[in-house]
Amino acid sequence: MTEAVTPSSSSTLDSLAPLLRVWLPRQRWFAGKGRPVTGFTPVSVTRLLPAEGRLGLFHVLLRVHQPPDSAHPGDCYQLLIGAREALPPRLAPALIGHVTRGPLAGHTVYDALYDRRPAEVLLEALRTGARVGGLRFERDPRQEIRPHLVARLLAAEQSNSSVVYGDTFILKLFRRVVPGVNPDLELPLALAREGCPRVPAPTAWLRAELGGRAYVLAVLQPFVSGAADGWELALRELAKGEDFTAEARALGRVTAEVHTALARALPTVTLGPAQLGPLVDGMTERLAAASRAVPALRPYEAKLGSAYTALAELAAGGRTWTAQRIHGDLHLGQCLRAPSGDWSLIDFEGEPARPPAERRLPQPTERDIAGMLRSFDYAARSMSSPAPGWARGCRAAYCSGYAEVSGRDPRTDPVLLRAFETDKAVYEVVYEARHRPDWLPVPLSAVRRLAASDPH
Repeated sequence: MTEAVTPSSSSTLDSLAPLLRVWLPRQRWFAGKGRPVTGFTPVSVTRLLPAEGRLGLFHVLLRVHQPPDSAHPGDCYQLLIGAREALPPRLAPALIGHVTRGPLAGHTVYDALYDRRPAEVLLEALRTGARVGGLRFERDPRQEIRPHLVARLLAAEQSNSSVVYGDTFILKLFRRVVPGVNPDLELPLALAREGCPRVPAPTAWLRAELGGRAYVLAVLQPFVSGAADGWELALRELAKGEDFTAEARALGRVTAEVHTALARALPTVTLGPAQLGPLVDGMTERLAAASRAVPALRPYEAKLGSAYTALAELAAGGRTWTAQRIHGDLHLGQCLRAPSGDWSLIDFEGEPARPPAERRLPQPTERDIAGMLRSFDYAARSMSSPAPGWARGCRAAYCSGYAEVSGRDPRTDPVLLRAFETDKAVYEVVYEARHRPDWLPVPLSAVRRLAASDPH
């Protein structure tokens, strides 16, 4: 088994490069869509199963080069590549291509997470605490991992890939990886130490130590069997005309429980004028860039900007806020309701578009709250017949539930909340304009409302 980039592994990647140039940009999790792939630099290649057998398996970290920024080292992606002499029909959706030269000549290569056997190799390595080259399969020794659990890849499109093992565990494999601490492992571990039951505690994880740098590559957590995704549940209730305020209130309580536990587990800081200045500047710069990119936003730019200047004025007058570690990308899709009715929060990675260091900065809890308020509005506006009254009821219930646990209603700080909600709506406008133009009216309706509201 090899861990670094040997002549053999370089030759393997050279033979795969023409196939990966075509395959990678088609993947949901590939961040560089719209720009050609000009080259690859291998970070590591680890053989998990020998290609000489019926099934070969390679773990690959690959840096992908794209124009126009030639100074940028390129995003690093994690691939699990299987190699077979012939691909059975059930694996057709996983096809990468047929290799004609190099060590894998004559083989068909594919995304091995679609295949039960390779996925189960990962679980067994985590169960036994294996070390393979630079890969470190680690686990919480207090938690049991039973062997021989059947694997299945979740079909939902997302920025990472997830495999469920026997309805007992779920493995999230990060696709675009960066060195350093990953909040999606760091924060759930911290919450587990605090005994917070609202976030599944990590059972095991995969790291890599390469060239003096550490990467978090995957996290295994308990699978909430039969759980309902908060977004899908909200849409179902909306379609039936059912009230959702009880669930929204429960979600507010859960959010406050998680925030309270994070504040106990990790340091908090005070934000005064000096600390708030960069935060407001960032919001202002994102608004200006969004207005340049999306002409429909320009008529509202000045009024939206008033949300940020109002916040800066409060800070200049001596107002301070507490900042702490938060979820960072909270919305209905990051919430699961178990058959018991209990809610959990998942996916603490933060917004993928933000730099990793920024995702780990302490933030006011209002940023998470604003994300959830926007999510209720998104659900209501995404229906064929928009239901703004439904959204208003859910938003109010969520804030009330939050206050029941935290002792502080986020609506009592309207300037801060409006600034974060505006920043989120601006982000949504850019995202929809680029990826789902038909959805652009949804965040634009929020933009009109926020532009018309009083920042004080």
